[in-house]
Amino acid sequence: MIYLFEHPETGELRDVFFNVNDEKIYEDGGVVWQRRWTPPQLSIDTKIDPYSEKQFLDKTRKCGKIGDLWDRSAELSAIRAEKEGTDFVKDKFEEDCAKVRKGKKNPRKLKDIEVELKVK
Repeated sequence: MIYLFEHPETGELRDVFFNVNDEKIYEDGGVVWQRRWTPPQLSIDTKIDPYSEKQFLDKTRKCGKIGDLWDRSAELSAIRAEKEGTDFVKDKFEEDCAKVRKGKKNPRKLKDIEVELKVK
């Protein structure tokens, strides 16, 4: 691991590599450098590219519930629809479903259309 050390007189900083079990003391030219403590640089992989199927699969494998997977899928669909005007992944899925159903539309989709017509 890399550790940061500061020269006590000049303030010069150096990155020094140590193994995990090594004693973290850095000495150069008879001068013992002081170790500088920094906050850990951690990153949680919460962002998913809405166009990457691989990232979606990798990140959603960590989810414990199917509802979490559906929620994440809906979020990414909304992002794609916002950027593109329509979600091409969802559109392709609906087309594939219609082919399997011999041209019949998804009943849920038809219900949404009927509701929209009644409201107008």
